[in-house]
Amino acid sequence: MGELGSLLTLFAAAFGAATILPFQSEVVFVAMQLGDAAPVVMLVLWASLGNVLGACVNYALGRWASHLEQRPWFPASRAQMARAEGWYLRWGVWTLLLSWAPLGDAFTVIAGILRTPLWLFLALVTLAKTGRYILLAWATAQV
Repeated sequence: MGELGSLLTLFAAAFGAATILPFQSEVVFVAMQLGDAAPVVMLVLWASLGNVLGACVNYALGRWASHLEQRPWFPASRAQMARAEGWYLRWGVWTLLLSWAPLGDAFTVIAGILRTPLWLFLALVTLAKTGRYILLAWATAQV
């Protein structure tokens, strides 16, 4: 597989891992780094891009699900949702820095449900996910 094929494979793995699918991209990343499939900067870039875009899918699913709150069977009132949004924007939004961790996908869905501004979502998720791949690349290089 050529460099572009490797990068596209890594992108797909990282994208899938960031959605609600049970998949891990770290194994693919490390294997490609150890196999010199592409320069490490390109691996970090493509993995980060795939992972952030996958998180955006979760965000969009959350935004879509937020429309369900107008249904009579929805378990929270509009006032309760407004309080939750206020709390989340003040304190909970920082959980997006853990979006790289196991169960971090839930944080990205919640961010959509609670209407986190897209610019803030993208800034925190990009920082978290890119930072994770940089640390993974550094740790792999130490082996």
